[in-house]
Amino acid sequence: MMRPEQIIYDLSVPGRWGYRLPKLDVPEVDPAKALPKSMVRKDKPPLPELSEVDVVRHFTRLSRMNYGVDVGFYPLGSCTMKYNPRINEDLATMSPFTDSHPLMEEADASGLIRLYYELGAALCRIVGLPAITLQPAAGAHGEMVGMLMVRAYHLDKGSERSVVLIPDSSHGTNPASAALAGYDIQEVASNGRGRIDIEALKEAISPQVAAMMVTNPNTLGLFEEEMALVAELLHEVDALVYYDGANANAILGRTTPGAMGCDIVHLNLHKTFSTPHGGGGPGSGPVVVTEKLAPYLPIPVAVKYKNGYHFDYDRPKSIGRVQAWQGNFLVLVKAFAYILIMGEEGLHQVSEDAVLNANYLMSLIKDTFNVKYDYPCMHEFVASSKVLASETGVRTLDVAKRLMDYGFHPPTVYFPLIVEEALMIEPTETEDKATLEAFAEAMKDIYREAQQDAEKVKGAPYTTPVGRLDEVKAAKELDLCYHPPDE
Repeated sequence: MMRPEQIIYDLSVPGRWGYRLPKLDVPEVDPAKALPKSMVRKDKPPLPELSEVDVVRHFTRLSRMNYGVDVGFYPLGSCTMKYNPRINEDLATMSPFTDSHPLMEEADASGLIRLYYELGAALCRIVGLPAITLQPAAGAHGEMVGMLMVRAYHLDKGSERSVVLIPDSSHGTNPASAALAGYDIQEVASNGRGRIDIEALKEAISPQVAAMMVTNPNTLGLFEEEMALVAELLHEVDALVYYDGANANAILGRTTPGAMGCDIVHLNLHKTFSTPHGGGGPGSGPVVVTEKLAPYLPIPVAVKYKNGYHFDYDRPKSIGRVQAWQGNFLVLVKAFAYILIMGEEGLHQVSEDAVLNANYLMSLIKDTFNVKYDYPCMHEFVASSKVLASETGVRTLDVAKRLMDYGFHPPTVYFPLIVEEALMIEPTETEDKATLEAFAEAMKDIYREAQQDAEKVKGAPYTTPVGRLDEVKAAKELDLCYHPPDE
């Protein structure tokens, strides 16, 4: 019987094999004579010896230890982890897409460029702005591209600005992206309703401000009701408004960043437009901009001429290429399939159901886990274990670990930083009423457990292959190499 801690080397038995290569049908070559001496091994590689059934059972067993959106509810706040329709996968694995090569002649890739162009046009319409690049590989990459375009815009006008404003309710990647682009970060406080404090913003605005990065709805799940005024104040000093589109799932078909006065928008196709998300990629973070910023888009840009679809490289003000080739193309195919299948009505229904689910789930648990900003939310909300921690010593991390024993993936914890003991919860539109109620009941059960036996909750999880890991050590001393016992 295999044990959870066993790796494939532990299962190795000398002499076992799962596949044998056919006999050579070409003359055999002695590696020692054909290759430089430094490249020839002295000993055989220490590879495990297993039968085919050993290998299949091992990796199938490992797959069952994983938790993913195909297994259950994934309420990861601010990351929109929703079900990915299989038809998108099927379409992306069609041979015209998978057999294409980035070095193929443009004349042979006109259909691919057309998809690239039409996806861009659809995203421009969804965002309410006219120009786009599909190159960025993820949201944070899109942020970096947007900030480089901000710099290019101001330098082109002869202005060397140094400051980017960021609300305290922003995503954590925002200040990092702006700092990487060479800007100083100035935080803008929220008001008592969890929105941007307009008076604080007015005090922060100066001729040195290059842009403000805004997430709307913000990370509290609240809509920035004065967004148009925010944009107006920034535009008065020719500062730009950057819209972090990670939470776009909440506004599809309802409003657009363009209508809010935003100049630059990044979208997460691997979130909002339902392509696989997590595990390190691949992702996609297109950047959509106003007409005045279009000259600075990365090259090339897909264009439509009378004779077909082409890539335009003749853009002298471009910030240059930001990724090899044309981005993660198969992710683009999946997103395009999702948009075509959903249509305008379907995308509107996405946001409607996402907002409904979030408000319903919030109503079920807010009397148990306090919601600091208790207003109708958009696609997500932030609860808190602050009271529970003060009464029992059971903190948010303990609640999250215990949720795993109930069969649920934990929500985002300790973010945003402006809420103590935060639990950031986003149900998305793909979950049904029964699932939301089961999750809420698990949260209430954990609260009751904490009141009765705090140490039990602090010791969770109990049903997972491993217990609590030393996460700091795992991050700082990452070791993914197998070392044979005799080494």
